[in-house]
Amino acid sequence: MLNEASTVDDLIKAVEAQTRVPDEIVIVDGGSGDGTLEMLQGWASSHPGVIVKSLPGANISTGRNAAIKEAAGPVIAATDAGCTPEPEWLEELVKPFETQQVDVVMGFYQPDSRSRFERIAGCLNLPDAEEIKPEQFMPSSRSVAFTKKIWEQAGGYPEWLNIGEDMYFNFRVLEQGARRVFAPEAEVRWRLRPDLTSTLRQYFRYAEGDGKAGMYPRRHALRFLTYAGGGLFLGVSARRPDLLWIPAALGAARMLPAYRRAWRRLPPAEATAATVALPALELLVDLAKIAGYLSGRRAREAN
Repeated sequence: MLNEASTVDDLIKAVEAQTRVPDEIVIVDGGSGDGTLEMLQGWASSHPGVIVKSLPGANISTGRNAAIKEAAGPVIAATDAGCTPEPEWLEELVKPFETQQVDVVMGFYQPDSRSRFERIAGCLNLPDAEEIKPEQFMPSSRSVAFTKKIWEQAGGYPEWLNIGEDMYFNFRVLEQGARRVFAPEAEVRWRLRPDLTSTLRQYFRYAEGDGKAGMYPRRHALRFLTYAGGGLFLGVSARRPDLLWIPAALGAARMLPAYRRAWRRLPPAEATAATVALPALELLVDLAKIAGYLSGRRAREAN
């Protein structure tokens, strides 16, 4: 973790409240200058099972790999700074390892929304558990457990990749033929970005990581084609306004999952506001992803 003084106390309290006590806890700090490291070291000094390592300059992958190497156990449960695991998180996450032959248990995460913007933004791309298709799910390392053996076979987290490292690791794990199980009850709460600027920056960086790592090329190609086709169609519609209902209907169909989440999760007034705001937010996020992916592809080609 890095400069998480405002969130680390919540994480510590959540770990201490787990119904299944961790066998060991390993945390790597990447060179925090805001007191995070001192808070962690203070916790470790009174809890013998907590190990804190300081690796200034380490990116997320380097920190994860260092923590996993330090851990003595055969099963690794991972979460992130900025996340708050529910009390049953670890119990539910490791349960399949005790009853089945599995390599990976995929936990779940929900937005920890504290403002109207965060609640609306969370409806855009964060699905509910019932929307998940386990065979297609790519878990975040906010909530996942795996054997140390499969981590070794996959080559660990990619230390050359600064963001998107957990998705890259997922692909490498799948290449090993890993046996995976979805455990939606193993849930963490994840704090979203608090404003539009930081949200767009986050999605830019996600897509930039995809471009650098060569991940999801079809998904990004489809996004490019969708907006290119939409632009052409709008040009045609300028002469045939009676056809404007077609892109409007296609856009509404694309937004339908987000609208459903909004009306399930939000109070009526906010759900109404979300119905108006979500299409604009989707457009801006998509543009950030397009720009980020192009930036990542340029970096990939340069190397």
